[in-house]
Amino acid sequence: MARTGQQLRQRTAKAMAQSRATPAAARPARAPRSSLGDRLHYRFDNSMSRGTPALIAWLTLVTLLLILLFSVVVTVFGLSDQQGDFGESMFGNLLHALDPGTIGGDTGTWRFKLTMLALTIAGLFIVSALIGVIAAGIDTKLADLRRGRSIVLEKDHTVILGWSDSIFTIVRELTIANESRRKPVIVILADRDKVEMEEDLRAKVDDFRGTRVVCRSGSPMDIDDLELSSHTTARSVILLAPEDSDDPDSEVIKTLLALTHSGPDGPRIVAEIRNPTNLEAARLVGADRTVLLDIRETVAKLVVQTSRQSGAAAVYTELFDYGGDEIYFLEEHSLAGRTYAEAQLAFEKATLIGVIDDGVPTLNPAPDTVIGRHTLIVVAEDDSVLSGEPDSTVLPDPSRLGTGTGTGDHPTRALLIGWNERAPIVLREMDHYAPPGSSLTVLTSFDVHDVPHLVNLEVTVVPGLTTDRSTLEEHVGPDLDQVLVLCYSDDLAPQAADARTLVTLLHVRDILSRFDAATPVVSEMLDDRNRVLAQVAHVDDVVVSGEIVSLLVTQLSEDHRLEAVFDQLLGDEGSEIYLRPAEWYVEPGAEVSYATIIAGASRRNETAIGYKSEALAEGEASFGVRVNPAKSETFHVLPGDRVVVLADD
Repeated sequence: MARTGQQLRQRTAKAMAQSRATPAAARPARAPRSSLGDRLHYRFDNSMSRGTPALIAWLTLVTLLLILLFSVVVTVFGLSDQQGDFGESMFGNLLHALDPGTIGGDTGTWRFKLTMLALTIAGLFIVSALIGVIAAGIDTKLADLRRGRSIVLEKDHTVILGWSDSIFTIVRELTIANESRRKPVIVILADRDKVEMEEDLRAKVDDFRGTRVVCRSGSPMDIDDLELSSHTTARSVILLAPEDSDDPDSEVIKTLLALTHSGPDGPRIVAEIRNPTNLEAARLVGADRTVLLDIRETVAKLVVQTSRQSGAAAVYTELFDYGGDEIYFLEEHSLAGRTYAEAQLAFEKATLIGVIDDGVPTLNPAPDTVIGRHTLIVVAEDDSVLSGEPDSTVLPDPSRLGTGTGTGDHPTRALLIGWNERAPIVLREMDHYAPPGSSLTVLTSFDVHDVPHLVNLEVTVVPGLTTDRSTLEEHVGPDLDQVLVLCYSDDLAPQAADARTLVTLLHVRDILSRFDAATPVVSEMLDDRNRVLAQVAHVDDVVVSGEIVSLLVTQLSEDHRLEAVFDQLLGDEGSEIYLRPAEWYVEPGAEVSYATIIAGASRRNETAIGYKSEALAEGEASFGVRVNPAKSETFHVLPGDRVVVLADD
């Protein structure tokens, strides 16, 4: 019977195709009439247009009429030898109509058998049509489900609106963050096919860690489609900037209008903005519910921060993702009477980096700051290990503290290879940190636009092929203090841009190795898969722009208070991350506890958050950086070791 339904659907589709192929002139239109037949025909057409339920209702009605007719015939003409009431005759005829095998058990005259045979044949047509209608209805329902057009009935879930390559990193990080939640759900609404989205997610995200991901097809800018995600009952909403749009910020702002049109109340929203000039318009729409992430400025700031010191990218990545240690807020604690310097030694597996006073976070406050009832900003592996009670018993060793000091700033020479829309912001950020009289050479294969006016940096733009060995040898020398390699994301496709960057990195590292120079080389990549290839070139740090933005978006969606903390970490005001010589803090060559390193940093009005050593780099991919070690963990201080600190300068 399934084959019967399939054949019926095929014949129907073929008939419809032939009907569409017939010229209109071959089907003369009838003049409208108001006769009873036309009115009945019109009502029949309207009922049939209601879909599968109407078709089943009509078949049920036809079946009842058929059974009633044959029951009347059998009763009036006395065709059956078995005496019974009219109801039993109706039930017997129903079995004949629905089951052809019933006729095999009939007894009586040939007139009765032939009558039942006619009923069975008529029933076969009805049952076949019923199977076809039901099968077609199931196909339609499956098609609707495949389109992902049903409303999501969830609460306290995370909604992701839009689709880009960064969605895989966001989903992966959210699954890690949701491990401590009960039955977590992520809902994705994008203008793509539901099945394609699910297949791409299964291919790129290897483990969902108990998080259920629900995909729906629709435009996030459409209010009706937006209702499919149940965003009003969500915990947070992540709004991605589309990558295939000519004006992605306009689509983001329109989606913000759709999200906030019902009022200021609702879940917090994290939205990506690609052009800084659109930030003000987005803020007017998003109001207090929305955290806006400027993609260009964020990536540019991170590139500059990591270019100033080797290993910084590993520190930022560790703090921004959920794979290791990240930033949390501890509101309930028993450290009210302690100073900041004393509170730094209180927790064995958590590092105190700042406090929140009246909603304003302060990183690396003065060591004599009294903690009071302020909310603590800590770095920990997970919020489950946080406790308000001190649990560290290790005391620092004052006899092992270092006495080294830094040297004064001197003019620097830097080389920037490549150019894209983030380069002007990179130059402005570098100018904030560069001593007066510093110089920067920009070597690029494409045109340079919008070079900003700088105060401390003297910029020289040199056109040239950045993958050509002889061209690079003219500009790469032992006197460089830093080398930055930006990808040509404005002019080339992502893979082609990363390919050029990789070739450039190989040449640069090889040239520097001949001079035995320790110049840090930092590169920007578009695809995270090319990070592994960049390590072959012995690059100090690789900043994957899309991945970093995805990590920040995920963190902000979980806790909006992180916005001000990240602004300080990436900005040029307040305390930033530095990797400074270990002998400044502890005695070189000694075996010291991490608690002693913290005390050494506190003596310099700095906050230690980690340690970097070549010994830690063996077998690890984090450039030997350990963030948030236990207070009791010991380190053998070797030449070249660094302490990761938060400092104002």
